[in-house]
Amino acid sequence: MPGNQERHAPMKHSLIALVLVSFMSACGGGGGGSSPADPPGSGGGSGSGGGSGGGGSTGPTEPTAEDYRDAALILDIGTFGARYSDVESVAESGVDAWLDEQLTMPISLHEPIVRRYGAQYGFNNQDSPIPVGQFRRFAFFENALTAPDQLRQVTAYALTQLFVVSQTGVLGNNPLGLSNYYDTLLTHSFGNYRDLLRAVTLHPAMGFYLSHVNNAKTDEDANTFPDENYAREVMQLFTIGLYELNPDGTRKLDAEGQPIPTYDNTDIREFSKIFTGLAYAGADGQEPEFGRNRAVLHLPMVMFDNYHEPGEKYLLNGFTVPDGQTGIRDIDDAVDNLFNHPNVAPFVSKQLIQRLVTSNPSPDYVSRISAVFADNGDGVRGDMKAVIRAILTDVELAEASRVREPFRRFLAANRALNTAPSEGSDIGVTGFFVQNATGQMVLTAPSVFNFYSPFYRPQGGQGLIAPEMQITTEDTIVGVTNLMSQVLYGDRPMHNHAQLPEMRLDLTSMVNLADDKEAFLTRVERLFFAGTMSEHTRSVISDAWDEAAGSSPTDRVKLALYLALSAPDQAVAERNAL
Repeated sequence: MPGNQERHAPMKHSLIALVLVSFMSACGGGGGGSSPADPPGSGGGSGSGGGSGGGGSTGPTEPTAEDYRDAALILDIGTFGARYSDVESVAESGVDAWLDEQLTMPISLHEPIVRRYGAQYGFNNQDSPIPVGQFRRFAFFENALTAPDQLRQVTAYALTQLFVVSQTGVLGNNPLGLSNYYDTLLTHSFGNYRDLLRAVTLHPAMGFYLSHVNNAKTDEDANTFPDENYAREVMQLFTIGLYELNPDGTRKLDAEGQPIPTYDNTDIREFSKIFTGLAYAGADGQEPEFGRNRAVLHLPMVMFDNYHEPGEKYLLNGFTVPDGQTGIRDIDDAVDNLFNHPNVAPFVSKQLIQRLVTSNPSPDYVSRISAVFADNGDGVRGDMKAVIRAILTDVELAEASRVREPFRRFLAANRALNTAPSEGSDIGVTGFFVQNATGQMVLTAPSVFNFYSPFYRPQGGQGLIAPEMQITTEDTIVGVTNLMSQVLYGDRPMHNHAQLPEMRLDLTSMVNLADDKEAFLTRVERLFFAGTMSEHTRSVISDAWDEAAGSSPTDRVKLALYLALSAPDQAVAERNAL
């Protein structure tokens, strides 16, 4: 939060600085390795393994080490952080059963939580310990840390980086608007992409951010013309991209070997005519009024046909929107025109893979998901539930490498270590200072192009794409490391407002393993390394554990956790190199 400084508690162990030197020397190396077979007492599974009666009954099968790795991986990707009870459950039931449950689970919305904070602290209370703009952030953290529908929450988070809206202007002081926008993404995460595109188009938060709210038809006498902002971005960022694509996401080339643009300035002008006549809904029961209403950011925009551009509109691939239609019908035609463009399947599929699994999916991976987007097997295009399932069950998942966003690493640590408020239910307060340390906060990207470009290639990256590396800087690396220290060692973790509840970890399950190093390391590996920790990292933590033999069990556990959460392979998952 701008204007506030995080308080970082001093280290409690002299061993930390020594061991971090070992980690730094390993940033470029560390080979293979994975967990050994499940050690006794590791908490691996609950099946008994043997039958209790006669006749050869064998009872449930104990999950294998591979089952645990599969469970750890899907929870690392499909949630905001694994909890060990979930790792055990998924290892026993299987990934498919977990996906079935997640894809049919009721939605945990954000706006009701924002309204709860508003009722508790006041939307207009100048003496509130929480600025009103924080309410929607706390709603995000509450659901990220506690909501059962984790896959939907993660998918919506991925969509916020595709359909970017950011806290700016009236959006910054209207938590209902941004929380309702997030709920729109949640609602359509497992629906149809066409419906998602339409809902985003009509949402007032997007209307304000990309300036097509109160966008009027051409007035030649006044020398005013429709705003082209949304018309440009709905093509460039939300649907078809800049260049024509093959189904595998690679660019099509013309006879001269040059990429083929998907649209030009004429197309932008024609689409800008479509997105005219929309205005805010009326506030507090008032009738909406074009151009003059107070910004109502949690209700869909309404169409004023008198301000909508009349006449035919000439869209992509030779499609003509006829004259004489209502403005909403024009928008529906334009949404259909974009949704059915052949670029949408590979363009959207690749970005969803990048946000959920890996920055560098193979063309074959993109092609397989693109085919599901084009047809879910029942003739339906844009079935998000089918697309998400296909992404998370693809053959490339187990070998996918990726950089973990600093923001996501913080969330995962808090979920795994059972962060909870000292009193009350305000767990969302956990996220009070996170943006300063991680360089991120949901719905606060610096531009419509998100926190990082999906095409970013870092220097020395051998040509590979690594979007998250664009914000994995010296500042955020140190910031996350300090944040992990604050989480584990801070006197008042997460914030310094005396009027708000403290956020505390529950390390009981970890401390209970203080006499069993191998069981502890296995649990850490499954929680923070998606089931695969490098041999070097395991060795460094193990050595530090041994050297801290004289410390209390809690201090020994905190030291080991700090090293794990600061490890290079916790920040960068290179599964195909292990």
